[in-house]
Amino acid sequence: LKNMLDQTVLQLTGKATIQEAWAELVKPDDIVGLVPTPHLNPTHPELVDAVKMSLIKEIGISEKNIIMAQGGKRKPKRCTALICMPALKGHWLTGIGTVIKNYIMYSGRPSRYHQENSAKVGEIWLIPEVKGKSRLVLVDAIHPLCDKGPQPDPRYKWAYNGLLAGTDPVAVETVGLKILTQKRQALRGEPWPISPPPICVEAADKAYGLGTSKMEKIKIVHSGWEDDLLLG
Repeated sequence: LKNMLDQTVLQLTGKATIQEAWAELVKPDDIVGLVPTPHLNPTHPELVDAVKMSLIKEIGISEKNIIMAQGGKRKPKRCTALICMPALKGHWLTGIGTVIKNYIMYSGRPSRYHQENSAKVGEIWLIPEVKGKSRLVLVDAIHPLCDKGPQPDPRYKWAYNGLLAGTDPVAVETVGLKILTQKRQALRGEPWPISPPPICVEAADKAYGLGTSKMEKIKIVHSGWEDDLLLG
């Protein structure tokens, strides 16, 4: 997993060494908040630990300046940098419950963001405690869930064994959505649209300007296996 993480960060930044790669994303004096999925198909703790150790070893960030920042507004307010670390999964309220939804607890009123088919979830990325702080989006795609989330259902979990990373949260979410959609079609042998429609992804682009939701505009670089990428 550490090797996967190193390769992912190197590919993302284009740097020659892992130290240079992490230095492109965070600085030694940053207070870094790690924001994993806390429960119901959580981010693997081994991945959280690997990121934490990389920040300490490769950047020299003090352990006391790395905090678990999932929760209310007070936690990201303390941080100068955030690393968004959700697990890839479908969600029965938002269609996809991965990147854009990962900051929903920062709103103070998460249930309000499930109205109007969750179209306003992207708004949370613009609140003062969060805006401009996300240096890296790192999605745990080791064992994704393509339906019935966030509650785990073994019928819809599989070993993708991957990580998705980027600095554009909407682009990373769009790629994750493509993987879930293609896995659903593979399971049924025919198109099986995500329900409810994940309109929060396009809205994060068009209404809130958080990034691009058009697959044709997203550059994907991958390393590792070629089979079953689900991105064709």
